[in-house]
Amino acid sequence: MLNALEVVTIVVVGVLVGVEFSVPFFSNPILNALPGDNGLRARVHGARLGGAVMPFWYIGSLVLVGVWAVAGRDDDGTGLVVTAAALLIVSVVMSILVLVPINNRVKTWTDGSRPADWKEQMKRWDRWHYARVAVIIAAFACLAAALA
Repeated sequence: MLNALEVVTIVVVGVLVGVEFSVPFFSNPILNALPGDNGLRARVHGARLGGAVMPFWYIGSLVLVGVWAVAGRDDDGTGLVVTAAALLIVSVVMSILVLVPINNRVKTWTDGSRPADWKEQMKRWDRWHYARVAVIIAAFACLAAALA
């Protein structure tokens, strides 16, 4: 049973990492290259979609890692699993304190209601998102190493 939990957790966290990695390195460069404000419109839609889905994915990932840490507490890799859990907690805290408040503003923007500093807000979100991606990659690496 523990092996199945480990596999499911690795897959869930791995796909989370892939999705979040694709945002700054693929999606946003594509969106930023669109003419006019089409890229911003797409980011507003992304803020709505991400705001609806990602909390469950992050918390679900953290719960899976927590269950793995408890269920496998006698395994050699438990320290790495606990480290992964701590890193995922950091990513959730980063999200709640910085990224979600920006996202909540972005998802309300319309053609006529975006603020004058919208580009700066997007750049700030992007910078924090890079940091969050690094944190969840580190968590994923810890989980992968825990299986070794």
